[in-house]
Amino acid sequence: MSINESQAIDTILKETEVYPPSKKFSDQATIKSMAQYDEIYRYSIEQPEQFWANIAGELHWMEPWKKVLTWKEPDAIWFTAGKTNLAYNCLDRHLEHYSEKIALLWQGEPEEKRQFTYKELHQAVGQFTNGLKKLDVKKGDCITLYMPLVPELIIAVLACARLGCIHNVVFGGYSVIALETRIQNSKSKFVITADGGYRRGKIIPLKQVMDEALLSCPLVEKVIILQRTHAEISLKNDRDVWWHDVIAGLSTDCPAEPMDSEDTLFILYTSGSTGEPKGIFHSTAGYMVGAYYTSKIVFDLKPEDVYWCTADVGWITGHTYVVYGPLLNVATVLIYEGAPDWPKPDRFWQLIESYRVSIFYTAPTAIRSFMKWGNEWITKKDLSSLRLLGSVGEPLNPEAWVWYFEKIGNKQCPIVDTWWQTETGSIMIAPLPGATPTKPGSVAKPLPGVEVEIVDPATGLKVKEGQGGGLIIRRPWPSMLRGIWNDRKRYVEQYWSKVPHAYFSGDNAHFDAEDYIWIMGRTDDVIKVSGHRLGSAEIEAVLDSYPAVAESAVVPIPDKTTGQAIVAFVVLNDTETPTSSLRANIINQVRMTIGALAQPKRLIFTVALPKTRSGKIMRRLLQDIAVNRQIEQDTSTLEDFTVLKQIQDQQKQEQQNGESNNHYAE
Repeated sequence: MSINESQAIDTILKETEVYPPSKKFSDQATIKSMAQYDEIYRYSIEQPEQFWANIAGELHWMEPWKKVLTWKEPDAIWFTAGKTNLAYNCLDRHLEHYSEKIALLWQGEPEEKRQFTYKELHQAVGQFTNGLKKLDVKKGDCITLYMPLVPELIIAVLACARLGCIHNVVFGGYSVIALETRIQNSKSKFVITADGGYRRGKIIPLKQVMDEALLSCPLVEKVIILQRTHAEISLKNDRDVWWHDVIAGLSTDCPAEPMDSEDTLFILYTSGSTGEPKGIFHSTAGYMVGAYYTSKIVFDLKPEDVYWCTADVGWITGHTYVVYGPLLNVATVLIYEGAPDWPKPDRFWQLIESYRVSIFYTAPTAIRSFMKWGNEWITKKDLSSLRLLGSVGEPLNPEAWVWYFEKIGNKQCPIVDTWWQTETGSIMIAPLPGATPTKPGSVAKPLPGVEVEIVDPATGLKVKEGQGGGLIIRRPWPSMLRGIWNDRKRYVEQYWSKVPHAYFSGDNAHFDAEDYIWIMGRTDDVIKVSGHRLGSAEIEAVLDSYPAVAESAVVPIPDKTTGQAIVAFVVLNDTETPTSSLRANIINQVRMTIGALAQPKRLIFTVALPKTRSGKIMRRLLQDIAVNRQIEQDTSTLEDFTVLKQIQDQQKQEQQNGESNNHYAE
């Protein structure tokens, strides 16, 4: 292996071109230049408590805090003795100047539309909060929400915050087992659901799933049901109540409950893609400050913006950047109940055109799907209202980045490729759209107040430029998780014991000569071939850059010679046909771009990849398939169970025909 190949092995694919923000965008941005960013960042690290106090001071407090931060690793107390209310800050705070401004635009999958002004949303939240009180819901109670993406879901979330309940939102596509586990672990006494929801023209039987889950949840006292589809459902007389009956005749006036800064705001269970679900919980004030500030500077939110984040509220992205962050910044928020390709693959572009969306925040999986479906769905739509694009959830490979910039943003919109986690609560690393020159594939630099390092997990020492390592955060930040619900030991072991005196993210990354950060995937996605560590994201980025490839995933398998070998699962664009020569060409691209050690030993063409409902690829299931191991892992969060059988059948066929194998060149 050549020296150049050896060096390339430890680095992620990089685009050489840099995309600076336009002068037009910078002139109106909240943060306008890298010099301004550098000054703010330096101040935030040198004077962190004053920095965060200044931001918190922009929000409403019922009682002032006495101390900004008390830190006793791994426990942080932010804004000690302060009292506030997040729903008040999202709604009441804006009523004097923005009561008639549109807060919420809703598009149903059937052609239904609704909208709420800030005044109307405030009234709806107040009325439902009074309804919760009528059912004897009290401050500190946990409520599980299992609903479609309709306005009432956001109303329920804000009502919980207003009353001081802990909300536990479970994505409406989760199975009985996943729902049951989350209700039990959170010890919820109340649940809110709907008779059903719509997905690709079909009714999803949410109440039926809830009924099955509750067979094992004896603590639940009341079930509130929203009538969404008018589907026939069963009702338990002493337990089940209709939403419309709960609020009938109630006042819309309901004072917000003063909440202590550290009162728990919500529990959110991470997907089962990385093992047993964890109940990550966040506090009120710190989370509020993080959601407010990051929405303000990363999305450059203005009152005139129509903002659309495509995430469901069942994910952390939906909590922070559908509900709380935008409303704290008095934005107009669009939510959409349906799928991106229903009834046709131009659905998202139709909505952007119709609602004049100015900020669009979505996931790399969606972007690669748009690429796969073809540009013809885009060219007939007017996307000129867009001024900023965002990406969240996993590394955005350079080819997809450039396509997003050129085809969706018309080379005019800055892209904020964001890194953060359920655990961090808000964005930690991202370019600032009016300041940061962007590099396709890089998440750029940490936000003010965030001190990150990339270290060798074995030593805790900072790695050299271009060398992969574990991404850690050196100091506490307001929106950080406060723990894992009912599992203190796991919290300490997973996040605070890997590297001394630091939060361990579980993600691999490296930095370049300009200190830009490149995410390389999860630490458990590292593949070690002949002693060389390869990030799955690095290899997948090369595979995805091949013109015929829509998306890919790579996993390791045991190899007697090299320790581990690479198996690639590749989804082709709709117009492509799998052939032996195409397989060889794709493999050769990896060899030529990264090096011989990075080329897949086997490449399997498949029609789709197994993904969670949030769009994350379940690589551990692919690893089971690659080694012909029976799948015994948790698959409750899998979006399409038929994909596994399709991949297994395809692998068997290719192995029988001797098609998928590739042998390393000497």
